[in-house]
Amino acid sequence: MLLSLLKKRRSVRKYQPRPIEKEKIDILVETLLRSPSSRNLNPWQFVFVTEPGLLAKLARSKEHGAAFLKGAALAVVVCADPQRCDVWIEDCSIAAANLQLVAEEMGLGSCWVQIRLRQHSSRSAAEDYIKELLQIPEDLVVESIISLGYPDESKPAHSAESLQHDKIFFNIYGQN
Repeated sequence: MLLSLLKKRRSVRKYQPRPIEKEKIDILVETLLRSPSSRNLNPWQFVFVTEPGLLAKLARSKEHGAAFLKGAALAVVVCADPQRCDVWIEDCSIAAANLQLVAEEMGLGSCWVQIRLRQHSSRSAAEDYIKELLQIPEDLVVESIISLGYPDESKPAHSAESLQHDKIFFNIYGQN
């Protein structure tokens, strides 16, 4: 059941030094390509990075919050053609979330790395750094990177008591 995956999924930033099998990568590819998009325009494109040298360089893509990519077995760079669809951000986010849930189902850990609107340095955007590094065409945008690998850390599920039920309303805002 999907809810059981959501209950146990946590962001993983420490990975075992082992590759992800081709069969699992094929499933991840299919997951992304089957993701829904607005009006079925599929504005997304994905770059699968497994080469350790490139993963190390992706780990330096922004000032904070990407260093753990160096230890991942796989990074999926989520890109889009913003001219193709006005809701490309939403479409990319849906695909990335699907990727993380299927990864969890297969025993892989994952973590979202925000790229859109983030800086590589005080003088350049993270997106520009990644586009140059991976030779991504100028007309595409980079939304995020999803790191993947076999977890080398274990985190407990969030408890039901920690859920923010005060953010749920029925019929009228402000009514629980």
